[in-house]
Amino acid sequence: MIDRDRLASLRADEEARFVALHPRSAELAAEAGRSLLAGVPMPWMTRWPGGFTVFVASATGAQLTDVDGVRYVDLCLGDTGAMTGHALPEVVAAIDAQAPRGITTMLPSADASWVAEELTHRFGLPRWQFAMSATDANRFVLRFARHLTGRPRIAVMDWCYHGTVDETLAVLDGDRVVPRPGAMGPQVDVAMTTAVVPFNDLEALDRRLAEGDVAALLMEPALTNIGIVLPEEGYSEAVRGITRRHDVLLVIDETHTLCAGPGGCTAAWGLEPDLLVVGKPIAGGVPLAAYGMSRDVADRLLAPMLSAEADVSGVGGTLTANPLALAAARATLSSTLREEDFAVAVPLAARFTAGVAEVIARHGLPWHVQRLGCRAEYWFCPPPRDGAAAAAATDEDLEGLLHLWCLNRGVLLTPFHNMALFSPHHTEADVDRHTEVFADAVAALVG
Repeated sequence: MIDRDRLASLRADEEARFVALHPRSAELAAEAGRSLLAGVPMPWMTRWPGGFTVFVASATGAQLTDVDGVRYVDLCLGDTGAMTGHALPEVVAAIDAQAPRGITTMLPSADASWVAEELTHRFGLPRWQFAMSATDANRFVLRFARHLTGRPRIAVMDWCYHGTVDETLAVLDGDRVVPRPGAMGPQVDVAMTTAVVPFNDLEALDRRLAEGDVAALLMEPALTNIGIVLPEEGYSEAVRGITRRHDVLLVIDETHTLCAGPGGCTAAWGLEPDLLVVGKPIAGGVPLAAYGMSRDVADRLLAPMLSAEADVSGVGGTLTANPLALAAARATLSSTLREEDFAVAVPLAARFTAGVAEVIARHGLPWHVQRLGCRAEYWFCPPPRDGAAAAAATDEDLEGLLHLWCLNRGVLLTPFHNMALFSPHHTEADVDRHTEVFADAVAALVG
């Protein structure tokens, strides 16, 4: 239904508009190209639309200002890292208070116990450890799972995302496990390390775990990074039953699905994981992640954690759980990501969903908008039930136009897909601005 020539013409116009709006960013991008690989300090930053990357001057609450003075409604929020809103005053104060007393010591601070107890309250798991990122936390719990079970493989959902964990960068090609497109330099054949099953397919999961070589199933309660794919009725409960029947540890990654509430989908849906990973926003933007575990798993891990070789176990890190990060986490969890914060953010995401759905329906497009808590995304297809169907519907040209159209009009979406995230700092006016901009883009596109 999309005229590709019209799309290409609109994209060219938007590229020219982008360049005209961002002369200072263009200068900084040229300077960065002399010393930074690909002109950016981290590869994912190349995914933003436009001929170069926009450089940030400041970010506060739900607003971001670039070096050209252009202000944006920020619906990306650091791809969830700033889901609390930018520059929380409580976190700024905690950092200001802790930094003069020491930033990293490789010794515990009282804040570590406070944060662990708060995570227990939110997620229900009694024992916790920390990591620098959710990627690291996922690596660690997979090591634990193989150690505890003596089994060599882990299982993931087809087209899942759990950070840059080698074993998880795998998809299905028919019945074969192959590297996910874009996975650079796999250390080994992923078919040797990983079993892959489609989301929402209980028979496939049961059949694969019955082979007896899987230590843990690592999964999000709902797929997110390929677009939100929600579990079908009864799916989550059945997954827990299947993993228990085959003595497979269930690891829930709540790093993105924390958008469902203070305790993520685990609390909202009554899930019962053996281990749980959460990261990104829990320290208000300061790098920190955490992984929790059941009492049984903790008891079984205690001896190796107390051994003389614990520091070379592949778990840990010199800067992990530093006092600055834990002070920031305590300030964050004390002041935001609470029920009252989600009570503001979730209705905003619902308003976004309704606005986008109305535009789609008005033009009779076979598109869809999906929501999980305070996170919402739109796709250029009917709602898929698994990751492979979502991946097959990817339309980079169409996505790139809509992202650039929004960016040029002061609305910042996540660059990897059509994700919008809402914080207590957003307003209904912010939502309505996106709806207006989205409606104008669709009208221009379909004529």
